[in-house]
Amino acid sequence: MKRSTLRRTTGAAAAVLALSVSLAACGDDSDEGSAASSDSTSDTSSDTTSTDAGAGAAVFGPACEAIPTTGKGSFDGMVNDPVATAASNNPLLETLVTAVGAVPGLADTLNSAPALTVFAPTNDAFGKIPEADLNALLADTDGLAAVLSHHVVGENLDPESVVGDQSTLNEDTVTVEGDTGGMTVDGVDIICGNIPTANATVYVIDTVLIPS
Repeated sequence: MKRSTLRRTTGAAAAVLALSVSLAACGDDSDEGSAASSDSTSDTSSDTTSTDAGAGAAVFGPACEAIPTTGKGSFDGMVNDPVATAASNNPLLETLVTAVGAVPGLADTLNSAPALTVFAPTNDAFGKIPEADLNALLADTDGLAAVLSHHVVGENLDPESVVGDQSTLNEDTVTVEGDTGGMTVDGVDIICGNIPTANATVYVIDTVLIPS
């Protein structure tokens, strides 16, 4: 805080100076109290922001902005449900949910598993498949089960541990490369990663993975 420069004078001027110094000292005490109060408020605000970030605090990728901010389809909503149920509330994954529902018992298997990592294709990812081929895939229960299980790893993997070769429930492997600044699985972009659900971590991808 800038202070006016006061020249020492004699008589009345000296008295004025003494009074000014006294008032300035009082002002400093008040400022220190205000600063302490401000620091305390700032700390509280910081803690609240961290807490408010919730289940979406560590997600990454451009498509995360498309996730609802409230309700069951939000990050805070999905974290409370097992993965198949959580996916059913995510607007990016409606076609995937339809595909899972076409395989008898698969949704229950995914929901009851203790720990999973799911590479979840978006609606647009399924839209890249020609309509006739997609309809044929949805009608082929065994083939669809193989494709979907190719997207699932039987461990709950965070962005560091997911990198590398991962064994899928289809008894084959996928390869994850990169980091939270840009990550792929078998060359396919992960566009929203590290989404927590009650029993799994979800990595949303922009293309359907086809097992060899």
